[in-house]
Amino acid sequence: MKRLILTFLLLSVFLAARSQLYFPPNTPGIWDTLSPTTLGWCQHKIDSLYQFLDSSDTKAFILLKDGKIVLEQYFNGHTAGDFWYWASAGKTLTATLVGIAQQEGLLHISDTSRHYLGQGWTNCSPGQEEKITIWHQLTMTSGLDDAAPDPYCTLDTCLNYLAEAGTRWAYHNAPYTLLDSVLETATGLSLNQYTNLKVKAVTGMDGLFFPQGYNNLFISTPRSMARFGLLILNRGTWDGIPILFDSVYFNAMTISSQNLNEAYGYLWWLNGTNSFMLPQSQIVFPGSLFPNAPADMISALGKDGQMLNVVPSQNLVWLRMGEAPSTTFAPFLLNNEIWEFVNDLACNPVETYQYPATHTNWVLYPNPVRDVAHLQRSGETSISTEYALYNGMGKLTRKGVISGADFRLDMSNMPEGCYYLILSSGEGRQGIHFIKQ
Repeated sequence: MKRLILTFLLLSVFLAARSQLYFPPNTPGIWDTLSPTTLGWCQHKIDSLYQFLDSSDTKAFILLKDGKIVLEQYFNGHTAGDFWYWASAGKTLTATLVGIAQQEGLLHISDTSRHYLGQGWTNCSPGQEEKITIWHQLTMTSGLDDAAPDPYCTLDTCLNYLAEAGTRWAYHNAPYTLLDSVLETATGLSLNQYTNLKVKAVTGMDGLFFPQGYNNLFISTPRSMARFGLLILNRGTWDGIPILFDSVYFNAMTISSQNLNEAYGYLWWLNGTNSFMLPQSQIVFPGSLFPNAPADMISALGKDGQMLNVVPSQNLVWLRMGEAPSTTFAPFLLNNEIWEFVNDLACNPVETYQYPATHTNWVLYPNPVRDVAHLQRSGETSISTEYALYNGMGKLTRKGVISGADFRLDMSNMPEGCYYLILSSGEGRQGIHFIKQ
């Protein structure tokens, strides 16, 4: 009985929080604001955030609290009315459209993809192809070979069997892109027509999908990306108007969709999980995807640092659009770095929750690395630590043992790119991302 009462109280608090959300009208340029001072944020810290964003080739940054704009800044000649590409952050819009189509009875994610794409849409045998469903396309578990010469290629000759559907997670753009054709077959409308009818007309979003090579790339103004984030924050309902009201689908979209990569839902990235995988890698890394961010955050992430973060526990949404920064790995490291500034905006910071970690006392600098990565360890200095260095493709490139609290990792002969260092001792494990320039 006590548990039932507690559940009811928590649900009441959650619903009350959602009911306090503000939704801007469809009128362009009209959006209520909230002063940063009401949140106890200091202007000099906001300026530091903006300086970092400017130095990392940002075009636009917007932060919403309770649906109202708290921070909005444009950089490098970009304006509020300029369109910019979402890149792979647009995958989350596709996932939302698939959920809408399912709630309308036009498809079911357990349907075999062949039903909508036709027999022979892959280069697999009929039996292998038959096992691939819409769900596998949504979860990046199609089993198709992502190491194709062109991973964006959607031609049947590019889609080769590597593993049985559902047994391997790999960030593969081509099977995802073909969800657009699934939607068009199921709805009888073009991708833009269905988006306009079901999402844009209600939320006031602008933007459109346009073909680029094999891809369909979504572009919009920054405020339209913010509108989409607000829709997701309110669990698919816009100012009382249900858009994606299938709660079963919405829940499945925003939690771990499979046990191969816990940090991936239906084309959404998830924080606060026990482990994660990254694109172009088959390594399962321990820990949370974004240690600086709240555990319940879900993220739409795209090439060059397009990112949209939704934090239900804080009624918070923020986005960044821009070019790829020259100093960090976008969007993953950049997202985590921006959170350092967001967490520090308060004039009198309160102690924030830190994710439990078993081994967090190694620091690597500089990052990016040119020739030598310096590692320093605090605490007990007599413990030996094993290290394993992986490249961006998940290949083990070096391993060894560190004795003491200081270590110089020679990277002078290593190619440029993203690396992941795993440090293991009797105290636990720690993972560190860094860039070699």
